[in-house]
Amino acid sequence: MNLFNRLALAAAMLFGVVMLSACEGGFAGPGGGTSGPAVGATEVPDASDAVAFAQAYRLGVGDKVRVIVYGEEDLSGEFEVDSTGVIALPLVGETPAQGKTLREFEQTVTAAFGDGYVRDPRVSVEVVNFRPFFILGEVTAPGEYPYKSGMNVLNAIAMAKGYTFRGSTSYVYITRDGSTEEVEYPADHTTKIFPGDIIKVPERIF
Repeated sequence: MNLFNRLALAAAMLFGVVMLSACEGGFAGPGGGTSGPAVGATEVPDASDAVAFAQAYRLGVGDKVRVIVYGEEDLSGEFEVDSTGVIALPLVGETPAQGKTLREFEQTVTAAFGDGYVRDPRVSVEVVNFRPFFILGEVTAPGEYPYKSGMNVLNAIAMAKGYTFRGSTSYVYITRDGSTEEVEYPADHTTKIFPGDIIKVPERIF
């Protein structure tokens, strides 16, 4: 093997080692952490992938859904998941919804109506309005805001009328809906926001 080939082989091997290390260790995020969600954080597909998002999405308090029972207009309509995690449906009453995917809730509703109310019911469920997210800390107008599909953390901060003069523009802390763990994420367009998220903008270090 000539000198040129030996140098090319050595360079290829070095590149492979660097890439393997990056994959195993992750990429450094603010504070020395990784930029992805921590262990235990809720993982939801990117809302820009509408089909995957709808399939994985789990209902929660504040979500409003449209329930269609085909051929039964009086049983169809728009309903909200109440504070106890149920939806009050015609005839069958309180129906558990919190924590269920749309497909699971469809099956629950189908079984409920099929239990002596409707023969062979065909049910379809879709989300009309997602539950809100919350933004706290160093923003001009902290509070509760309506969720919009495909949001990122910069959209959320803009809805809260931007940072205060003390606000850190480098990172935020997010508590995902259904979790008690506060996770650090970059304050940029790569950080997606999901329904029910609690975002906290910390003070920057002067």
